[in-house]
Amino acid sequence: MHPSGLITALATPFDEAGALDLDAWRRLLEWQLAAGAQGVVVAGSTGEASMLDDGEYDTLLRAAVKTVAGRVPVLAGTGLPGTARTIAQTRRAAACGADAALVVAPAYVRPTQAGLLAHYRAVAEQGGLPVILYNVPVRTACDLLPETVVELATHERIIGIKEAVSDPARMAALVALRGPGFSVLSGDDGSAGRAMLAGADGLVSVGSNAAPAAYRHLCDLARGDDAAAAGEWDARLAPLHAFCGVEPNPIPVKALLQRRGYGQGLRLPLLPLSAPHQAEAARIAALVCDLEEKCGRESVAA
Repeated sequence: MHPSGLITALATPFDEAGALDLDAWRRLLEWQLAAGAQGVVVAGSTGEASMLDDGEYDTLLRAAVKTVAGRVPVLAGTGLPGTARTIAQTRRAAACGADAALVVAPAYVRPTQAGLLAHYRAVAEQGGLPVILYNVPVRTACDLLPETVVELATHERIIGIKEAVSDPARMAALVALRGPGFSVLSGDDGSAGRAMLAGADGLVSVGSNAAPAAYRHLCDLARGDDAAAAGEWDARLAPLHAFCGVEPNPIPVKALLQRRGYGQGLRLPLLPLSAPHQAEAARIAALVCDLEEKCGRESVAA
């Protein structure tokens, strides 16, 4: 397994009563696949994993595996602050049929780099799934450094990293580790084009929930080393990149999904998009429709 291209970190749709909206979930999955997503993440941070109980986690993941039916890899978010709980969650994901585990660095506890080495090796060896490392220090207060990744990348059960630090030097250090058994994926929509032009294998995207064809197009251009066209397309996506950060993820992208009929809100302590950003949401929703339609027309023409 070599994860690459566009991988959507899926939002979890809820109905008006706050329960899982499984009809919207299946429709969201089918839309992503039809638009060209090359992988999906279930129950990551964008999927409000912290707000799901064990039964809901299993239900979402089993429904995704059944709907996707092997067409693309299904990655399960399994990272928790403790190693033993992360191993247990990874085994749960394996039992539900996931293809790999996306394991975020332990949040809040702030382990040393040696602790991170021991943590990820234990998860890889005992969790029952291939592991993709996930580094997002702005959320976790824990930074998985490139020199630590160098040691982890040689483990046969660790198959890649999602890196959300947008620093070009950081990405260059990781790209040097790429190989048949280790993928480097950007975890930052705004810098992903640059990262892929520099050699990254793909993008794990938030914005692609609302614009999967547009982000697939960006990935294709950047991975095809068409710097001019990728830069131009990335500039067209820039307002969406920015909008997804106006409030904590996944609040903005779920506002866009709701406008398209996928779900009705979030779970506490997250609240729906605040009133000052609603006009911008309408503008971005219109932009997204235009970009998706353009990608659709170009696909038909090709």
